[in-house]
Amino acid sequence: MPTVQIKDEDRIGSEAKIKLEPSAYLKKLFETGTPDLGWMNQHGEWGVRARPGNLGLRLKDIEIGSYGVIPDRGGEHRSMAPRGAAIPEEVPSLGFSINDKAECWADNAAELYEEAVARQWSSARDIPWNELKPLPDDLEHAMCQLCTFLTEVEFIAADAPTRWMSRMNQDFLEVKMFLATQAMDEARHTDVFRKRALANGGGLGKASPLAQLSLKRIFDSPSFSAQTARLHLLGEGFVLTMFRQGEFIAPSRVDQEIFRRCMQDESRHVGYGTMHLRAQLKERPNLAEEIHDQLDDAESILLQTFSVPELVEPMAILMGGGIDHFDKGMELQSQLWRRIVNEYLQRCDSAGLERRPRCLLPADFANLFEA
Repeated sequence: MPTVQIKDEDRIGSEAKIKLEPSAYLKKLFETGTPDLGWMNQHGEWGVRARPGNLGLRLKDIEIGSYGVIPDRGGEHRSMAPRGAAIPEEVPSLGFSINDKAECWADNAAELYEEAVARQWSSARDIPWNELKPLPDDLEHAMCQLCTFLTEVEFIAADAPTRWMSRMNQDFLEVKMFLATQAMDEARHTDVFRKRALANGGGLGKASPLAQLSLKRIFDSPSFSAQTARLHLLGEGFVLTMFRQGEFIAPSRVDQEIFRRCMQDESRHVGYGTMHLRAQLKERPNLAEEIHDQLDDAESILLQTFSVPELVEPMAILMGGGIDHFDKGMELQSQLWRRIVNEYLQRCDSAGLERRPRCLLPADFANLFEA
């Protein structure tokens, strides 16, 4: 990812304007006992009252008066001062580079944040680990290999979005708060899949160079929206479809519960990404070609990733119920692939991206080698 260079003129506020010297105010206060209280006349909108709803005091409940106005462009002061506060001229700028609302906004960000906070779970307490029973070696090997792949995937889903958080204008705090919950979700997913690989007598399997290349390309995306397309539309969307089919993949109730809980988290991430791209493409239709280019590359890597033994064979063994039912597993995996492609294209449609004529992913898993 290219380093963002912050020019001096971008720093609307300057550290030099803040005088670091002994406080004449405190000296006067202690000598006279008279407070200044000038700050009482410097504030945002006064007299508004937020009222909690049935679910408590949510973000939407405090979007009242001027506090509920999300600017199309973030504050020029570019500081950490909260949206709606009185801003002195001398506040120092942090040089935010994502200052247009369309660059990061999604109308569902606040609601997704509230949902994420309400539905946090613990991989230590909420997974019935004591019910995990020994599995045949082929199923345990397959599950551990899948968990190794999913651990790789979950690392990037936490690291990549948070790289952009510090670049976002603080006026878009709802997005930043949501992305913080995504990082927590993905940390928990990394945690739970690593635990599963080690909890039942197996262990971590083989890392995939192609998966790593795909993740690196997400990390190196030239813009937040380009990353969103690669990560949320395709990458996390692909994983979400897998988790939805967890009952066919999971060899135990423990595994089913893991997939179920991870699925509810991933659906929030994919929902944010889809809505963000819809807002961005509506505001900047010319961005579509950049997104298409990113997805051309991402789809090409996914095709190759889905054609290596360490991903194809574990899935077939799990879905078939063992290596003796490998053919059945491949048939079920073909059905899963169709769902993956279909749901991915539906997300593109929802985002306003006409991807179907350009998509590189064949609908039929059996045609992967011809793609």
